[in-house]
Amino acid sequence: MAAEDDSVIRLKDVSRTFRDFWLRPTVKAVDGLSLTVRRGEVFGLLGPNGSGKSTTIKMILGLLSPSGGEVTLFGLPPRTVAARRRLGYLPELSYLHPFLTAKETLMYYAGLCGLRRAVAAERARELLRMVGLTEVAGRPVGGFSKGMARRIALASALIGRPDLLVLDEPTSGLDPVSTKEVKTMIKALSAGGMTILMTSHLLADAEDVCDRVMIVNHGRSVAEGRIGELGTSLEDFFLAKVGDADDFVLADFLA
Repeated sequence: MAAEDDSVIRLKDVSRTFRDFWLRPTVKAVDGLSLTVRRGEVFGLLGPNGSGKSTTIKMILGLLSPSGGEVTLFGLPPRTVAARRRLGYLPELSYLHPFLTAKETLMYYAGLCGLRRAVAAERARELLRMVGLTEVAGRPVGGFSKGMARRIALASALIGRPDLLVLDEPTSGLDPVSTKEVKTMIKALSAGGMTILMTSHLLADAEDVCDRVMIVNHGRSVAEGRIGELGTSLEDFFLAKVGDADDFVLADFLA
């Protein structure tokens, strides 16, 4: 069993109910969800559209408050400055300033992280090299392909050298070559000790990079375990179980 201080993300009986103008409950997006992401692992949060993945991510990031339960990052509330300093986030849709160059984009985000200019410039050079964009560092990102834009967005999420990286659909809309490049970078970051939480609709991608996964449906966990313990492909398992969540037994999932 992992040590208590080994957890980076911890959710305990978390729920989130959305209400209308008159404060009447309308949707219970997350319902009693508990999970733990440990230091150095790649954890996949999977589920169909409307399953509560995005709401869960927003609570982890501190963008939403839970209606019940507790969320902590590094043992701290997500909205604390100390927790946010250790967090990097790549949203599903990255809105980059089209007139800034790749280097200027990284310098901008470095400024938001409070880095000194010399440190920021060095990290920008390192990240441009890591994502393979050194030769186009002086080009405005508005002219980048989707794959190149995704790589500079990932570099922006890493400029503060976070201990935890949250990736929302990191390969969404990318061609096979760009998808492979992003997955290779995720594996390299994990090998370097970074903790990564990712969501994905592309189950083969999660199968390639995740150590453990949780499948959610209707705001609840229906399965959690290590990829290697499935005994079948993640896609086949997902399709077989997510539509029959009420009858699912965790012991069927774990070896």
